[in-house]
Amino acid sequence: MIQRRDLLTWGSMAGASSLAPRRANAQLCAHEPLAFPGSPRTTPWLSTLPIPPLIQPVQRLDPAPVPGNHQRYSEFEPKLFYDVNVQAITHRFHPELPPTPIWGYGGMVPGPTFHARYGEPVLVRFRNSLPASHVGFGLPSIATHLHNGHTASESDGYPSDFADPGHFRDHHYANRPAGDDPAEIMSTLWYHDHREDFTAQNVVRGLTGFYLLFDDLDTGNERDTNPKAFRLPAGAYDVPLIFHDRAFNADGTMAYDVFNTAGILGDRYTVNNAIQPRFEVARRKYRFRLLNGGPSRFYHFALSNGERMVQLSNDGNMLPHPIAVSGVTLSPAERADVIIDFSNARRGDQIFLLNQLEQTAGEGPTGHLMLPGDPVLRFDVASNDTADPSRIPETLRPLPRIDMREVKQERLWKFDYLNSNWLVNGKLFDTARIDAMIKRGSAEVWTFRNEGTTWSHPIHIHFEEFQILEFNGRRPGPGDVNRARKDTVRLGPNDEIKIFMRFRDFLGRYVMHCHNVLHEDHSMMIRWDVVP
Repeated sequence: MIQRRDLLTWGSMAGASSLAPRRANAQLCAHEPLAFPGSPRTTPWLSTLPIPPLIQPVQRLDPAPVPGNHQRYSEFEPKLFYDVNVQAITHRFHPELPPTPIWGYGGMVPGPTFHARYGEPVLVRFRNSLPASHVGFGLPSIATHLHNGHTASESDGYPSDFADPGHFRDHHYANRPAGDDPAEIMSTLWYHDHREDFTAQNVVRGLTGFYLLFDDLDTGNERDTNPKAFRLPAGAYDVPLIFHDRAFNADGTMAYDVFNTAGILGDRYTVNNAIQPRFEVARRKYRFRLLNGGPSRFYHFALSNGERMVQLSNDGNMLPHPIAVSGVTLSPAERADVIIDFSNARRGDQIFLLNQLEQTAGEGPTGHLMLPGDPVLRFDVASNDTADPSRIPETLRPLPRIDMREVKQERLWKFDYLNSNWLVNGKLFDTARIDAMIKRGSAEVWTFRNEGTTWSHPIHIHFEEFQILEFNGRRPGPGDVNRARKDTVRLGPNDEIKIFMRFRDFLGRYVMHCHNVLHEDHSMMIRWDVVP
C-alpha cells in the first residue's frame, strides 16, 4: 500500500517530471515517432480545482426557435431556453504556463454545467462565434452532442449536422426517460463537440461540459424530506470532475499531432482543465462525478490512503445498489459517480487521487497497474466539521427488464485495423450509407467483436442505453459494476461483448463509434437509422 509520507514527498517537489503520466507519448503514432518534445516542467498542486459555474437560462432567443424543426416539440414544449456562445478564448492550464488559445462553450473550459430536471424540457442554442480564419489544429465548425441524452436525431449532434462560424443550431432536449420508464432515468451526462473528422481536435481544443439530470429520487438536495429521496451529497459537495491528459509545446501552447491516427497521450494530467490541482474538503461525504474526457487515455482511479470509494453509477446510469470499490476504471467517455467519505481523515491530511493504469498510445491499457500510481488530484482536508446530512441509500434504481421476445434482429459488429484504416465490418464510415435500419419500438441484440490483438476500443452508441448480456461468454454477476445500463463499453483485444437494447420514441439517424476519438475521426463509426 502506498505510504502517506511518499505522497507528501511528491507533493513538495518543485519539478513535475516524476509526476508526469508514465508511458506518456510512448508510440504516439502507429508508425511515427513522437512529433513534439515533452511539456515544460510544472509544479504540482499550485492551482485550486476550478468548478464550472451553472449556466443560467435566458428569457428568449432571437430569432425565435422553429418548432417544426424538432420532433414532438409541442408535446415536450421547452420550459427553459439557453444561449451558449462557442468562442475562442485564452486559458491558463497552470500558473507556470502562459495563457494559451483554446475554445470554450460560453467562453470557458470546461463549459458551464447544466442542472436539468426530468419533466422540464429545454432548448439550447449553440452559436458558433469561432474565427473562420483559424489556423492550427481544430476546425471552427461545430456539431454538439449531448452524450448520451435520449434525444431526437436532429438534436443529437450527428457528425454532419454542423454549424459553421456565424451560424447556430438549436437542440431540443425533452428530458424524459426512454419509453417513459422510470428505470431509464439518467444522472451524469456531458456535452462535447462531434464534428465529423474533427471530434478529437475540437475536444482537445476545449469543447466539453457537464449536463446533470435530477428527478424526484436524485433531487440534488441532501436535506430532502421526501422519504424516497436519495439525499446524496449535494450543492458544494456534488463535484463534477473531467479528466484530460494534455501535451504542451516549449512556449506553453497546446501540442497536437494532426498526423496521429492511433491515440494521443499527453504528459500532463488535467482536472477541469487545470494541471494537477488541489481541492479543499471537509470531513464528510462528497459525490464526485468522474468523467474521462479523452481523447485516448484509459484510467484506473484509486485513493492514496487505501480507502474504498462507493460507486453509484456506470456511465450516466445509477446501479441497482451502491458498490464499494477499491478503484474505478474509465475508458474515454465513460463516467462513474462515486462517494468519497473523508470523515475518517484528520485536518491537514492530504489524500491523492491516483491513476494506476499503464497504457501505450492508441492501443489502450497494457493490463498492468502502476503502483503506487500517478497523482492526478490532491484532496486537502481543511476542516474538522463533521456535520453531514447526506446519506448513501441501500438501493438506487432497478434495471429495466430484458425481454428477449422483443428482439427482432441480431447484428454482429467487427472492429478492426487494416492498412492504416479503422474499420467496422470492413468498412470506413460513410454518412450517406445506412449500416442498419431499425424499426422503432423494437429491440435488438448486438455483438461487438474486437478483431485486433492489441487495440482497445471504447464503443459508444448514441441515443439509447444498453445492458450487457455476455462479456466473453460470461454474464455480469450481481456485484459487477457492469451489471448496469451503459452507453460506452470497453472492448479490449480479442474481446466479444453481447448487448441488449431497445429503440424508442424518436426517428432518424444516429451513430455508433469508437470513443478513442482519433479512431472515430479515422473512420471507426457506423450510421444506423430508426425508422417507422
